[in-house]
Amino acid sequence: MNFSAANILGAGIALTHCSPSDKSTKTILTTRDGALAALDAKIAIDDNELERHPELAALRDTSAEAPSEVAAREAGLTFIKLEGSVGCCVNGAGLAMATMDLVKYYGGEPANFLDIGGSSDPQKVVRALRIITADPSVRAILFNIFGGITRGDDVANGIVQATRQFPLKVPLVIRLTGTNEALAIEILTKAGFSALTDMDEAVKQAVTKARAA
Repeated sequence: MNFSAANILGAGIALTHCSPSDKSTKTILTTRDGALAALDAKIAIDDNELERHPELAALRDTSAEAPSEVAAREAGLTFIKLEGSVGCCVNGAGLAMATMDLVKYYGGEPANFLDIGGSSDPQKVVRALRIITADPSVRAILFNIFGGITRGDDVANGIVQATRQFPLKVPLVIRLTGTNEALAIEILTKAGFSALTDMDEAVKQAVTKARAA
């Protein structure tokens, strides 16, 4: 079997065995006897596949990852550390991307991508805030919640619980609308917080507060 055929066969086996999101072979050389050999190869495994392949999950080197991203994964959150000063906590990847775009549009820079997902769990919000506040570059925190499966009152209760456990040292801007919106606003108001319903206004306030901090 020649090198090309072996490489294609190996890629096929990898694709059917563990559904990688990326597989590439690099640095190919010719040996003294004229054969081809690969010195380097890369395979990226989707996190969703790791539950079905614990043998691959065991190979993960968490020391090569940002501690905040490790903590987020263990907490069931989707998190990517960025270089800005506006910490973002959002439900839904699409809304999270739109939020980051608006932060940049209004002159700010997002400090992270953080999606709490669609579940209604106040503790997820607590864990999300703990991760965001651990970043010294964060100058303001923006919650942008569109309640559907995620209930607004659960998010509100998570914010209240989190700020009681570890008082915030930076401004917090909350935009919340959707499921149980009225109850959520009532919970937040009783705890001394206010909530906006307009996304643009919330983002503008967060960017302004981050600049002033």
